[in-house]
Amino acid sequence: MRNHLGRFGLSVALLSFLTLGHSAAAEAPVKVFLLAGQSNMVGAGQIKANPDRNDGQGSLEWMVESSPLKAKVQGLRNSSGEWVERDDVRIWNFGRTGGLKPGYGSNPGTIGPELGFGMVVGEAFDEPVLLIKIAWGGKSIGKDFRPPSAGGEVGPEYRILVDRTKEVLEDAGRQFPELAGRTFELAGIGWHQGWNDRVNQEFNDAYEVNLAHFIRDIRRDLKSPDLPFVIAETGMSGPNEKHPRALSLMAAQAAVAKMPEFQGNVAFVGTRNFYRSPEASPSGQQYHWNSNAETYYLIGEAMGEAMLELCSSK
Repeated sequence: MRNHLGRFGLSVALLSFLTLGHSAAAEAPVKVFLLAGQSNMVGAGQIKANPDRNDGQGSLEWMVESSPLKAKVQGLRNSSGEWVERDDVRIWNFGRTGGLKPGYGSNPGTIGPELGFGMVVGEAFDEPVLLIKIAWGGKSIGKDFRPPSAGGEVGPEYRILVDRTKEVLEDAGRQFPELAGRTFELAGIGWHQGWNDRVNQEFNDAYEVNLAHFIRDIRRDLKSPDLPFVIAETGMSGPNEKHPRALSLMAAQAAVAKMPEFQGNVAFVGTRNFYRSPEASPSGQQYHWNSNAETYYLIGEAMGEAMLELCSSK
């Protein structure tokens, strides 16, 4: 009888431990990442292969089936060939919500960096992840995203970015009923932007200062001091870029991450090696990475890996 009670007591203790552990896990904050920028954060990577355009090269379908890097993305499709929707990574993109899967680019037929980014951080965290993606095409940090500390008129997109992020965080439990009752922790910001500043000499010259102000201001306005911030290089012309403004803007992006105040909390991700030529891509739109889905996936993946390093050091 004593042995029976001992086993019973052990079972009760184990059940209590597992129940407490489950409750603690259920109450862990949802990790929230803000993905912001202009059209290359919006995303133009083509999902469906077009056989009439370079035999479908550069599409997400081609990446999964034929790319030398296809091992990276085998988890994107199931055995029936359908795109998998993650139940541990949610996304909000201007009111479009759901589990992360291909189709959250500029339209349901495209991807941006959110896919690679979400796959990386989703695998890294035990708690659920929420991506808030707020990006517009054709926006500069010199005007549209202009932060308050830069002086002059605050950019309308800067204000919208801050306000929408706060609104989503406050309303996330309703927008994602499966996460109702959870708390939400803003864990980092990913930034991919620069074209509209690099084609304007005045904006180009001020980019380093403006981006540094942007980082400080958005951390303050979102009440998240030292919030990890990842800058993805605006390298859509590839390693052979020669234009002075393009080179100076990319140098400015890298320089911000090297500022003493940003050591350990801001990272710069080089992207030029992710460039794919028009002959290996769905289009020749250089300013949109030639619509190459592999490029967009790799940018997001690199941003996610850099984010994890910042989070771990924090």
